Amino acid sequence: MRKIKFLQVKNLTEKSANLYIYGEIVDNTDWKWDEYDVMPDDVKKTLEQVEGLETLNIYINSPGGSVFAGIAIYNMLKRNKAKKIVQIDGVAASMASVIALVGDEIYMPSNSFMMIHKPWVFVGGNANDLRKIADDLDKIEEGLMKAYEENLREGVDIKEIKEMLDNETWFTAEEAAKYFNIKIINAVEVAASAKHLLKNYKNVPKELLEEISKVDEELEKLKLQNELDLLSL
Repeated sequence: MRKIKFLQVKNLTEKSANLYIYGEIVDNTDWKWDEYDVMPDDVKKTLEQVEGLETLNIYINSPGGSVFAGIAIYNMLKRNKAKKIVQIDGVAASMASVIALVGDEIYMPSNSFMMIHKPWVFVGGNANDLRKIADDLDKIEEGLMKAYEENLREGVDIKEIKEMLDNETWFTAEEAAKYFNIKIINAVEVAASAKHLLKNYKNVPKELLEEISKVDEELEKLKLQNELDLLSL
């Protein structure tokens, strides 16, 4: 089966390009947990290919990942002078929800999802270490809140969003549009998006996991058929 890169530029023209972020957000390293992970360096190299364009269409289907990598990606996209049109194809969870809000226009198909939560980390150490980490997480959260606040629908109090961060809140497209400057469009087929990471979250909508499982089943059938075709050659 042909492998598809989760960060790629398509339909590059003299005026516009389509950028797909379809994977977990990870820090810059010499290696990745998975070949489909997206690093800030990946985005930097991609943006260099589209410098000077009028429009950048950004398609997102990501479970999120590293806070600092996500902030770097958000800021790089923010600096790009092209008009940014974001579409959340399946899910924009955790840090991917912040990246999605970089758009000058943001669209969510009616069957897509967005999730926000407080930043968290796996740690070890003594009491002093843990207290410092808790303070650091509070400061990181303040930075995330600024991105959310800049994109609130008129009349929405940022305190409402802060309360939702405390409880890992999942939004349908209709719900997200009540709080953020997001437009709802017709449903599209949901693509698989690092389901193994989505399972780490507490409140993932059942219908989202079921939809992704259906996609996984279709991919497995296609892979099996390809293997059978090769055996028959």
